[in-house]
Amino acid sequence: MRALYREHARPLYGMVLHLVGGDRQRAEDVVQETLVRAWRHLDRLDTDHRDLRPWLATVARRIVIDGRRGQRARPREVPDGELERFPAEDELDRVLRLMTLTDALGSLSEAHRRAITETYLRGRTAAEAATVLGVPPGTVRSRLYYALRALRLALEERGVTP
Repeated sequence: MRALYREHARPLYGMVLHLVGGDRQRAEDVVQETLVRAWRHLDRLDTDHRDLRPWLATVARRIVIDGRRGQRARPREVPDGELERFPAEDELDRVLRLMTLTDALGSLSEAHRRAITETYLRGRTAAEAATVLGVPPGTVRSRLYYALRALRLALEERGVTP
């Protein structure tokens, strides 16, 4: 095995270095893996070391090809530092806020809930909401005032503070 390494490692490294585009670390890894495979199959290989070079070159080339296929088959790895720049929004917090708000809205009277729904959630003015609700605009404004006070109290009872 030592004679095999002395005779073939350097030429094999040069060939592999070209195949991996000058990546010295990758070339060393491929040569090492090639020689490990030769060692595992030493009993089946011809003992004349000169005849081994084409076999070693073929094995090394296949290792490089397999490595490239593996890189294409899985997504590119992103260092953790890049991921930290893009904070992910926590959906759980949003869902819990919506549940709390829905629960608080449910505690309001029907008239107050409809006034808030038409103005704040549907984006209508007090006059437009009055038309939809069939009440005067002043009534909508009054209901909104008292509905918002009641909603604030309901949210405070649920642990939400402004």
